Amino acid sequence: MKAKPSPKARTADDSSIAVEIESLDLVFNPQSAAPVQALKNINLKIARGSFVSFIGPSGCGKTTLMRIIADLQKPTAGRVRVNGKSPEQARRDHDYGFVFQAPALLPWRTIEQNVALPLEVMGFPRGEREQRIAENLARVKLEDFALKYPFQLSGGMQQRASIARALAFDPDLLLMDEPFGALDEIVRDSLNLQLQQLWRASQKTVIFVTHSIPEAVFLSTQIIVLSPRPGRIQDIIDCDLPSNRELDIRESAEFAAIANRVRQGLREGHSYVTP
Repeated sequence: MKAKPSPKARTADDSSIAVEIESLDLVFNPQSAAPVQALKNINLKIARGSFVSFIGPSGCGKTTLMRIIADLQKPTAGRVRVNGKSPEQARRDHDYGFVFQAPALLPWRTIEQNVALPLEVMGFPRGEREQRIAENLARVKLEDFALKYPFQLSGGMQQRASIARALAFDPDLLLMDEPFGALDEIVRDSLNLQLQQLWRASQKTVIFVTHSIPEAVFLSTQIIVLSPRPGRIQDIIDCDLPSNRELDIRESAEFAAIANRVRQGLREGHSYVTP
């Protein structure tokens, strides 16, 4: 079957764009006898203040695409702009915070000391560090655990601490790479609800990688469906559910319709044949 073209990126006024990607390709080991094309012809515009989820099968390049936005991976071809800058300049300007799959907290530091780490590196004065630590621990409902060590917290609480750390220096953009993937369903539901509330309150742009269709639909204003490798944009789905969402919205017909479209996009993605 002939490969479908990548969907066109959404248009918007430049001042409203947080991330813009044009004709992006990534090939690993391009000079070798067996190069691997990870991403192909990615075109995407992400609006400021939106919550955008990347979803697709394992190995499709979701995390790789996020790493390119974060300047942790260089593309082979194409153009990426973050807040109107190159990813490298956006990184140097501390335009984004990154939440990894594992909390990556330093075990010899208390929770408040872990949250303080980027503020120390960036040279914030002591008084402002203390204020930001208190504000962001309160944001994730960990103010009573500031003096605890990571081993004294549950997995979900540790991940909330990592979110507080990523938000501590007030970045414009929050990049989240499957932050709840290793947690049980009950904890994951609770953190989804808390993250949705946090996003509404902060008005930050969030890019979120997930394998979970319900998670993507519940959290997002837009879902980017990627095909199997080489990763291409198979569909761009707007989630026009009410912004103030509770978990029971997952039982609604509107939620089911969006989830079904995501499933359809994932199925259709397997029809791609690499030219």
